[in-house]
This record gives sequence, C-alpha cells and structure tokens, in this order.
Amino acid sequence: MKCGVRFITRGGFYVKKILKFSIFFLSVFFLSSCSELVDHGESITVVGSSAMQPLAEAAGEEFSSRNLGKFINVQGGGSGTGLSQVQAGAVDIGNSDVFAEEKDGIDADKLVGFKVAVVGITPIVNKEVEVDDVSMDQLRRIFTGEITNWKEVGGKDQSIVLINRASGSGTRSTFERWVLDGEPAKRAQEQDSTGMVRQIVSTTPGAISYVAFSYVNEDVHPLTIDGVAPTDENVIINRWTIWSYEHMYTKGEPTGLTKDYINFVLSDDVQKGMVGQLGYIPVTSMKVERNAAGEIIKK
Repeated sequence: MKCGVRFITRGGFYVKKILKFSIFFLSVFFLSSCSELVDHGESITVVGSSAMQPLAEAAGEEFSSRNLGKFINVQGGGSGTGLSQVQAGAVDIGNSDVFAEEKDGIDADKLVGFKVAVVGITPIVNKEVEVDDVSMDQLRRIFTGEITNWKEVGGKDQSIVLINRASGSGTRSTFERWVLDGEPAKRAQEQDSTGMVRQIVSTTPGAISYVAFSYVNEDVHPLTIDGVAPTDENVIINRWTIWSYEHMYTKGEPTGLTKDYINFVLSDDVQKGMVGQLGYIPVTSMKVERNAAGEIIKK
C-alpha cells in the first residue's frame, strides 16, 4: 500500500508520459482511419439524356447520402453522347431517351439496357402565343417549315420561331419520330440542353419547341394536340403518343457501384416516390409497351 502511494506521488512524471503517448497513438489511429475512408471512396460517371438528368441527379444524391463514400457524377450532353461514351468505355452509364438500336454507330449487342422510367414529350410555346391546340398535321407542318405564321393555325399575325434540340438529342429523335413521321425538319436554331430550350422559348416572341413533361413550368405554355392534353394519364394508355423510355445503358453487365446505383434507381423507393415527384412515369404504370421498332404491345 505504501509502495503504491509512493509510486503515484513520485511517478506523476511517468503517468503524464503514458498519457501523452496514448493521446499520440490515438491521434495517429484516428487520422489513419480517416485517410482510409478517403482512399476507399468510390465514384462512377453517368452521362447522356438531359431529359433524364434531373432523375439521375436526384437519385444519385439520395444514393450517396445513404452510402458514405459512394459518389455518382451525373452529366448531360444528350442521348447520343451517353450511348457513344458508354460504348467506348469512357463512362460507367449512358443515359438515353431512345433504344440503343435506334442510334447509328452504336453496337446494341455490346450494351445492356435498363428501362428506369417513361417520359412524355410535349410541344411548348411562348406564353404570348395565342394558340392552345394544334392538330398533329399542323404541328408536323410547323416543324417542317410549311407553316410559318401563327395566324395559319388560329393565332395572331406573328412569325413562328423554331427552336430545336441538337441532332444527337434523344428528345429530338422521339419528337421527330412520332410527329414528323419521316419528313425532314426545317433547319433552325439548335440547343444542347432542355433547360436552355425552355429558357429561350420563354423569352422569344413566337417561339415553339418541345421538352420532357418534367421541364414544363409556368414560364412556357404546353400545347394540346387534336384536343388531347400532355398528361401522364394519356401517356400511360398511349393516347398521347410522343413519349419514350428512359434507359440506363452499361457496357456489359454492370458490377460493383454501377450495379448498386442502377438497382437503387429501380427500387420501390425511387420508382414509387421520386420518379413521379419529378414528372416521370414509372415503367410499371404503363398499360402498353413499345419496342425499338416503335410497335405498341398491349399489356
């Protein structure tokens, strides 16, 4: 007992030394653990459809918040860019509004596709354009350049200003496939992003273009076609025919983080919540199916 007291009172120096060394080693261990977390962080890159970009980004942010150190880098660029870059192995996932089989220069056999949502596409006009409805034939003739003034479709005497998406855009491919029916579009101003298209239409008198339903807001006015409104309900039964699947493509079967992210997008959490909230339609809600040839199959 006496020795014990003597050790504590005279050994204060040794106790302090032990404490200092303990703190030092704990600090080293903590910093080492942190660096391991950083070193083991993973990320994938997703590129393509701008129509699908809001969904891919929102799902990526939610996925990352649930999985520490897992990052999803999402970029636009258009469906053509997404397909060509994933085929080249430059990115992990290529997002596309169209089937890979529809794109020239893409070997669909080397890609694996996942339908993650359905998107409706609608014509939009500047809010000062005094037209609410056009026929499909009138819409076709507007974009082929046969109709050049709004008075020809019941509006005021005002020149029509066409705004197109870029040639690699899946949104443009879908719109032209179901509206122009093989006729060439009139040469017009082109934009790479859907957001920029909406902005230009909203600020340009007489302007018309087309966007995914998810991009329609109070700044622009969507048109009905032959009295049919651009709604999810009409897309689901194919009464509104301008729609497409949102695909995620990988080069070969996905693995690791790529597979985990795609599975998350296909999960009930995303399909029954985020998809509808962002203006898309879950694939499971569709009453019809459409193949790469454009053929409709009743479910």
